[in-house]
Amino acid sequence: MKFKVEEKIIPPKEMIVGNPEAKVLIVEYGDYESAETAKIHDVVRQLLETYKGKIKYNFRHFPLTRIHQRSFKAAEAAIAAGQEGKFWEMHNILLHHQRNLGTISLKGYARDVGVTRKHFLDDLMNSKFGWYVRDDQMQAVDAGVTNVPAIFVNGERFEGKPTLQNLSAAITQALKSKKKVSQRA
Repeated sequence: MKFKVEEKIIPPKEMIVGNPEAKVLIVEYGDYESAETAKIHDVVRQLLETYKGKIKYNFRHFPLTRIHQRSFKAAEAAIAAGQEGKFWEMHNILLHHQRNLGTISLKGYARDVGVTRKHFLDDLMNSKFGWYVRDDQMQAVDAGVTNVPAIFVNGERFEGKPTLQNLSAAITQALKSKKKVSQRA
């Protein structure tokens, strides 16, 4: 008798870039077809460089499926790539090509970033990672998110325009705070 071994899936909340021991956690809920999510991407990259070693960043999925029909599959593709340690590479390419996120393009992007999984397209077509996208959406709704990008600094909702200057001020304040990093958001 043959038993199927269930693979452990790495959920988006565990895909963090930056110093894992950092005192400040930035969580962003975004949509791969959103121009605003793409704009904030450059700001986040600058923040990770400016506060190198002091912050960590987690991107969570909140596809606005009523206006962006391909964003949900793009989020699934990012999670699928993350199973091979290629989440951030896929994340970057999806934001760069946000106007071209059809299934065949997603497969091509996965190949471009080094995903070797034979069943990538099958997993995408069968929504293997759909529940993880849905879980991100539900957590976002629970946190009061209605639009993207939605940013949280140590579990506190960031209000205001997410510019480099404004987010730097929030990070500096969080670094001075005695409050512990909240994984919630």
